[in-house]
Amino acid sequence: MTRVGVFGANGRVGRLIIDDLKESDNISLSSVYVRSSLDFSIDPSVLVSTDIESFLNGCDIVIDFSLPEACEILLEAAIKTPKPLVIGTTGLSAHQLNLLRQASESMPILYATNMSLGVALLNNLVYQAAAALEGFDIEIVEMHHKHKKDAPSGTALTLGESAARGRGANLDSVRISGRDGNIGERSRDEIAVMALRGGDIVGRHTVGFYNDGEFIELNHTATSRNTFSKGAIRAASWLVNKEAGLYSISDCLEL
Repeated sequence: MTRVGVFGANGRVGRLIIDDLKESDNISLSSVYVRSSLDFSIDPSVLVSTDIESFLNGCDIVIDFSLPEACEILLEAAIKTPKPLVIGTTGLSAHQLNLLRQASESMPILYATNMSLGVALLNNLVYQAAAALEGFDIEIVEMHHKHKKDAPSGTALTLGESAARGRGANLDSVRISGRDGNIGERSRDEIAVMALRGGDIVGRHTVGFYNDGEFIELNHTATSRNTFSKGAIRAASWLVNKEAGLYSISDCLEL
């Protein structure tokens, strides 16, 4: 039985992971890390700890859906106490991503901005379309609930990276995330990544390829956050016995 530690348990996805683990085979919840207290009741057999070392020692693998600052604390602790990590936290800074890569040298880490099968497949399709549809303008629009803190979403940025790779470009060099005023015509190489926020939208991503006379749009809509929690649990089951290294959700799903 694989013992899972949940980091970010008070969050929306963290709570779903805890619930979904009750119905999962050969994998179960063993520890939870909290900064102060847990916002809900939990099985008394589960370790609830404010001490991150005790939390890490109480599990075989960690699933993290927290905030970038909290994820950084986890990575720093895991470097001292290596443990397989499934990280779904988005909005990581360049420093935090470098820390993640450093940690992956001594433990297996699966990092994904989206844990769903549909988005993993969408990234592959976007790469293929970007490579095939030379001259088409690429525009990405993402929609999320009003409580989401980072923008554009990590998923949208990953889709942008897939599109940029298809064009042989670096996303940082061609991305724009806003237009306002008399800015002139759209440049040929730019990839737009736009964010909309409102209500309780779980997540919707549209990647459009636009040309004179025709266009293609690829869409993915998440209707339940359980898509992410169940995907993270599947990833944890796959990752737990892997060698040190940095893995993606596509590796897990063999796409």
